[in-house]
Amino acid sequence: MGVFKVAAVQMRSGTSPQRNAADMELLVREAAGRGATYVQTPEMTGALIRDKQAGAAAFTSQDKDVVVSTASKLASELGIFLHVGSTAILRADGKLANRAFLFGPDGATLATYDKIHMFDVDLDNGESWRESASYEPGTEAVVTEVAGAKLGFAVCYDLRFPQLFRTEALAGASLLTVPAAFTRQTGEAHWHVLLRARAIENGAYVVAAAQGGLHEDGRETYGHSLIVDPWGRILAEAAHDEPGVIVAEIDPAQSLAARRKVPNLRNARDFSIAGDMPRLRGAAS
Repeated sequence: MGVFKVAAVQMRSGTSPQRNAADMELLVREAAGRGATYVQTPEMTGALIRDKQAGAAAFTSQDKDVVVSTASKLASELGIFLHVGSTAILRADGKLANRAFLFGPDGATLATYDKIHMFDVDLDNGESWRESASYEPGTEAVVTEVAGAKLGFAVCYDLRFPQLFRTEALAGASLLTVPAAFTRQTGEAHWHVLLRARAIENGAYVVAAAQGGLHEDGRETYGHSLIVDPWGRILAEAAHDEPGVIVAEIDPAQSLAARRKVPNLRNARDFSIAGDMPRLRGAAS
C-alpha cells in the first residue's frame, strides 16, 4: 500500500442534472490535474430538488442517469477512481435510492452504496426534513479496495452512527468516506468534530466532499469539505461554502500506525447492560 493523492470536490448542485454533471466534470478534471488518483464528489451530486413532483420528473434509472454516465467516462479518460458521493436513482420498484457510485480507472462500476440512515429531523427555526418520505434506505455496509487501500462508504447523516464506521474499520477499511449535504445549521455545530471523531475512533483517514451555499431549491448547506488523517488532524479544508477542490496525500501505513498506538479496535470487549437488556458487542456499539 503506497502513498496516493485524494481529492474532495465541493459543489453547489442545482435542480438540473445535466448542468450539475457539467459542473462536476470541470471540478473532477481540476482534481485529476492536481494529481489526485481518487476523487470524491458530494451527496446528491446530480441534483438537489426539494419538491417531490419536480424530483420525480428529474430523477431516472441508473442506466439513464447523466451523472453516472459522465462519471464513468471521466474515470476512464483520466485514469482515476471516481467516487460519486451520491445521486438520486430511480429503482426498479419505483422507489428512489440515495446511491453512491465508485468507478475504477477503466470506467467500470466497482461498487455502489445506498445511504442507510434517513435524515428525518426537526431543527430549530422551523427547519424540518423527512428524507424517508422520498428515499428507500439501504441495508448493507460496503467496503471495497482503492489504490491498495480499503475504502468504507457512508453518506451524510450516516456520520452520526459510529457503529457503521466501526464495522467498516473492523472489515479493514483505512479510508472512510462521508460525502454530504449537511445543513448550515447542523454543519456549523457538528461537522468538524464528528468527522475528526470518526477518524480518531477508527484510526482511519476520512474524506468528506460537501455541498455548500444557497441552492436553487432554497436549502442552504455548510460546505467545508474536509480530509482528516487517522490521528484526527485536518490535512485539507475548503474553509468556505463555494465550489472548489481540496487535495491531500493518503498513506495507508499511517492508519496502521495509529491503530498500533491506540489499539481500540482490537481491545473492544463484549459487555452487557444491567437488567433485562440484550448482550451487546463492544466492538460495534
